[in-house]
Amino acid sequence: MSVTMDNEAVRRRLLELADSKYQSFQSGLVPGVDNLLGVRVPDLRKLAKEIAKGDWEAFLGKNDREWYENDMLQGLVIACAKMDFERRLDLTREFIPRISNWAVCDVFCGSLKEAKKHRDEVWEFLQPFLKSKEEYEIRFGVVMLLSHFVEEAYLERAFAAFDAIVSDAYYVRMAVAWAVSVYFVHFPNEGMAYLKHNQLDDRTHNKAIQKITESYRVEKEMKDVLRGMKRKI
Repeated sequence: MSVTMDNEAVRRRLLELADSKYQSFQSGLVPGVDNLLGVRVPDLRKLAKEIAKGDWEAFLGKNDREWYENDMLQGLVIACAKMDFERRLDLTREFIPRISNWAVCDVFCGSLKEAKKHRDEVWEFLQPFLKSKEEYEIRFGVVMLLSHFVEEAYLERAFAAFDAIVSDAYYVRMAVAWAVSVYFVHFPNEGMAYLKHNQLDDRTHNKAIQKITESYRVEKEMKDVLRGMKRKI
């Protein structure tokens, strides 16, 4: 599709794609969000690709926040439209303040596939967000690390970044625990060494161990050892 979709056309498409049963289900997964239509992510991805074939910049400039799906579309178009990588980083920086829930954050991070081709540049880009005091800025940084930087070359830097995060925000702690579990599964020896000496708060440390022990890729003997490393709270 090469014809530009104006905002009214996008609005009609979202209404057509809305599923009331999925809306009810999704409402329980994204607490605090009361403007859900109930459009599934695969359908949003398809719509974003259609928008990206037209005047996607006009769409980004006029896309309001009537529904949760508008935020999701904003991120997906930024991630998939053809543009210079520096432009994508600029638009990402502009988009981040619009992230107000874990779902938009995580889908957006996972969609930024080009990050793997520009890891050094993206690593530097992420530093202000990892050091932020804002819940979803930090979560953005952490989820980007677990999505695109689970590589041996970034292990020490990633662990140091997790240790340096200071936040009591629930979705930050959950993201860090998730990230530690992903790194552990891929690099168990280094992950174990980190768990023995990390600077995480007790709840995040314990949640990371819980997530690791839930993995089918970790042997039972290792899970038993890890459970014994939980901290008393």
